[in-house]
Amino acid sequence: MTLKQGIPRHAQITQWLVEQIEKGAYQPDEKLPSENDLAKKFDVSRVTIRRSLQSLENDEIIYRCQGLGSFVNDDRKKHNLVKLTDFNEDMKKAGLEASSIVKRFEVITAPKWLAERLNIEENIKVLQVDRLRLGDGEPIAFDTSWLPIFYGQLLSEEALKEKTIYSILEDDYDIEVTKGCYRMSATSADDELSQALDVPVNTPLFLIDRITYTIGEKPIYYQKRYYRNDQVKYEMTLERGKNDTSKSDPLPLKEFVPVFHSSN
Repeated sequence: MTLKQGIPRHAQITQWLVEQIEKGAYQPDEKLPSENDLAKKFDVSRVTIRRSLQSLENDEIIYRCQGLGSFVNDDRKKHNLVKLTDFNEDMKKAGLEASSIVKRFEVITAPKWLAERLNIEENIKVLQVDRLRLGDGEPIAFDTSWLPIFYGQLLSEEALKEKTIYSILEDDYDIEVTKGCYRMSATSADDELSQALDVPVNTPLFLIDRITYTIGEKPIYYQKRYYRNDQVKYEMTLERGKNDTSKSDPLPLKEFVPVFHSSN
């Protein structure tokens, strides 16, 4: 594409990206070319590219995870969690006893899509951990986590039966968990999830995709967690200050927490 004279370059690049997304060149959750690649393609500075990407993000056409890049959004609404917690902390708050059954603990070769999320080179070895998560002995969720070997080597199958990845890294190795980038959506149970979670095939499930980071924006792991939708819902609390004057500004998110239910 050759940029035209008389029209801001960042606006032309924004429009080009929108057209590419609309015609399906980039699918939902697919990573866009890097800032460097786009800058070379259009022979512009990275500042210009950042302006284009910021415009797309403002319009919720894309979303960005720091250190990983820009990804195509879909039409579903998103909410930010207020506080980063792990499964055991959520269970404790709900008054349930947490435990896990490790279904898989294996070193694999990272495919391209996973390497992009973990900000590592393709075909690098990673640890995959599949766990059935229980509350008072009842299936609550099933998750799959992928960790770069640097962090994966610190875990053991036995420790993960009672402890979370967060607690092992923070308490045993003083590796600080600083933030998580969440995506929440709906999916349905395939044969494996149906058997693990004790629900019929095609039962709707609540899916959370999460990338967790440590200091320096380094991804610790990428995780897919599938919740039984009869076991969990999220409740949100918003606050509106008395001095708020703009009715177009979003309300501040005070609380957004999971609420778990007994299956009995």
